[in-house]
Amino acid sequence: MTSDVAISAPETAAANGHGEAHTTAGFGALTLGSIGVVYGDIGTSPLYAFREAVMAASGAEGVPTPAAVLGVLSLILWALIVVVTLKYVVILLRADNNGEGGTLALMALAQRAVGTGGATIVLLGIISGALFYGDAVITPALSVLSAIEGMKDVTLRFEPYIVPLTVVILVCLFAVQSRGTARVAAFFGPIMCVWFAVLAAAAIHPIIQQPQVLYALNPLYAVSFMVHHGIIGFVTLGAVFLAVTGAEALYADLGHFGKRPIQTAWLFIVLPSLALNYLGQGALVLGDPGAIESPFFQLFPQGWIRGGMVVLATMATVIASQAVITGAYSLTRQAIQLGLLPRFEIRHTSEAHSGQIFIPRINQLLLVAVVLLVLLFRSSSALASAYGISVTGTMVVTAMMGFVVIWKGWKWKPLTAAALIAPFLFLDLTFLTANLLKVFEGGWVPLALGALMIILMYTWRRGSRLLFEKSRKLEFPLADLVAMLEKRPPQRVPGTAVFLTSDPLSAPTALMHSLKHYKVLHEKNVILTIETAQTPRIDPAERVKLEQVSPTFSKVTLKFGFMESPNVPKALAIARKLGWQFDIMSTSFFLSRRALKPAAHSGMPRWQDRLFISLSRSANDATDYFQIPSGRVVEVGTQVAI
Repeated sequence: MTSDVAISAPETAAANGHGEAHTTAGFGALTLGSIGVVYGDIGTSPLYAFREAVMAASGAEGVPTPAAVLGVLSLILWALIVVVTLKYVVILLRADNNGEGGTLALMALAQRAVGTGGATIVLLGIISGALFYGDAVITPALSVLSAIEGMKDVTLRFEPYIVPLTVVILVCLFAVQSRGTARVAAFFGPIMCVWFAVLAAAAIHPIIQQPQVLYALNPLYAVSFMVHHGIIGFVTLGAVFLAVTGAEALYADLGHFGKRPIQTAWLFIVLPSLALNYLGQGALVLGDPGAIESPFFQLFPQGWIRGGMVVLATMATVIASQAVITGAYSLTRQAIQLGLLPRFEIRHTSEAHSGQIFIPRINQLLLVAVVLLVLLFRSSSALASAYGISVTGTMVVTAMMGFVVIWKGWKWKPLTAAALIAPFLFLDLTFLTANLLKVFEGGWVPLALGALMIILMYTWRRGSRLLFEKSRKLEFPLADLVAMLEKRPPQRVPGTAVFLTSDPLSAPTALMHSLKHYKVLHEKNVILTIETAQTPRIDPAERVKLEQVSPTFSKVTLKFGFMESPNVPKALAIARKLGWQFDIMSTSFFLSRRALKPAAHSGMPRWQDRLFISLSRSANDATDYFQIPSGRVVEVGTQVAI
């Protein structure tokens, strides 16, 4: 069953604002908040990134050489500088969509820049969105597991409890999502500040002991390592990429904190702390090659200090996981609004912040997938192989869409835009190719998850388009129907009838069925269309458009941004201020609920028809989604062959 109330195709809207946060909090508070939310993922990479990269570089020998350690360190440091600092912090944070960032916001921005015929851009948006779900599943599993594994460095007696304890922590993390993140988020910033301070402080003594580790700051060591190590160098590059996972988060959370707080936190706190910690781990391994088994935790003295570090690391990884889970909710809401996914139940967990939402179905699916991954791989080293592909894939797509925005949106010459983006795209493609070598070791997981999400999103978008076109052929032009009804009006009943439709030019199915079965018409009739703009939010002044069609018929168009949750009664309150006289308690909302069945020739393969129909049945009720009082809704059932 699906409702006739489809969200219409995204609509062009004027852009304004440049990456400033949608909040009134002070600069210091925003910077602190960004350290907690934005940098959790990349901030926990030192737990496993250096270890995995050096072990890959050591190959069959297993004992890291000084050349391998310095080469890997140089690759990690310059990946942080080029990929994160230059590509994301300097360039992409400028490509904001009315202050919002993230892969689907960039897709909407690129679509707006191109105008009509942006099918390729929609496909790129679908791919990057789908790959993000892979990241949202792997990040909690890998980061929490790698932190709990630190218990082995306290005492080996803990080893049998690592996987069960990881599962318990993850179940608790997903269980508290419905309560909202506002209370917990207040502690995120200070905890992550302590985390970054400890990362930096623990590295100072080993660096003083082995000052030659500072040679890694010279990029020639990275180049020399790649030139002299052939295929092993390429495999190592895939592991080096683990150090920059989480870079997408600082772009995705642009709307929460604003450009300058995110840039300030990265340049003055996060980057120096990460660089120092990687240098410290490198210095430790140069002094004792055997420390490569667990270089992060061995930076800390054995005993209660190391035990305390395991606790702090667990807290940091839970924070990192929280940021990705919240990102998955936000991405899902954007995908629903942009017509890429069916309507899901969206709960707001904060009255003050519209961005704090909870989607029960996504939460359940993520929990099942994350726990399955932990039980399937059982160690962070095994999971690390699965991690890079989804993130590198997203980065490649982001670079491509970034090129379109710089060329068409910023009006740069194509060669100048290409000269800016090509080096980053080349680097991203190199990282992606290196990660694809791990497909059989676990890289198939994000690819399978991504492929599944791409099929779901593409099927929903294609099926919705076919259904819209088929319905339009069957429907009667609204102008003709209104002219007939004004000439020969049927029996009138008091009150207002609001007919929701996705096509304001055609008579809504619910109106046709109401006339056919009841043979009556309300005194006032409103054809209501809900549109989604290609901007994150809409100015309340532009929310409502009123048009009088005849003495008893009017059209109302409500416009919402793709980051907003549509609330029809609130929007209609604005319409009342514009002069539309209505009382919600004497207003009936008429919705058409369609039961779909496969047609002989639908334009899609039979399996895709069935998938679209099952997605339609799983969609949340339009009454709930648009927050219409259920006591005022009349649903009219029809059967449509798709």
